[in-house]
Amino acid sequence: MKECLLKGERIYLDAFLPYRLNVLAEIVSQGLARLYSQRFGITVAEWRVIATLADGCQMTARDIGLRTHMHKTKVSRAVGDLLTRGLIERRENEADRREAFVRLSAAGRDVYEVIAPLGLAYQRRLVEGISEADLAAFTRIESHLSGIALRPPEEISGADFDAAGDMIESHEEI
Repeated sequence: MKECLLKGERIYLDAFLPYRLNVLAEIVSQGLARLYSQRFGITVAEWRVIATLADGCQMTARDIGLRTHMHKTKVSRAVGDLLTRGLIERRENEADRREAFVRLSAAGRDVYEVIAPLGLAYQRRLVEGISEADLAAFTRIESHLSGIALRPPEEISGADFDAAGDMIESHEEI
């Protein structure tokens, strides 16, 4: 393999945990999407909005974004498309007219009622052959990683981060 002329530590994506987690999440998400996208013509983002509304009844688009960790433009696009297709309904927030509540329509609830069992069956297939102990360990690891990743940058410290920060500050253009 030809080495690039880079200084410092290198990231090899196939061994880099953030990359591997992202790839795994995408593979798992697309696997589920294959079960519903052709039949219902909905995207992953639209399904996340539907599933979130099924769990939370009615919410603002902002709250959906916070709950799903989707960018606000992706949520906005999904909400707009679902409104157009009649799968969700919109109601103004009387307390704050700058935002609106959305909720599943009867058609949206019907779609959810078909997809939810498919999603649960898919989940069972994913964990087939994994012991309860390994699933419990995975849950603990997931919680640990999420807890650290959700911290503000100033709370993540240590010699490695301090050194990296010094390196960034010493470069005018990065």
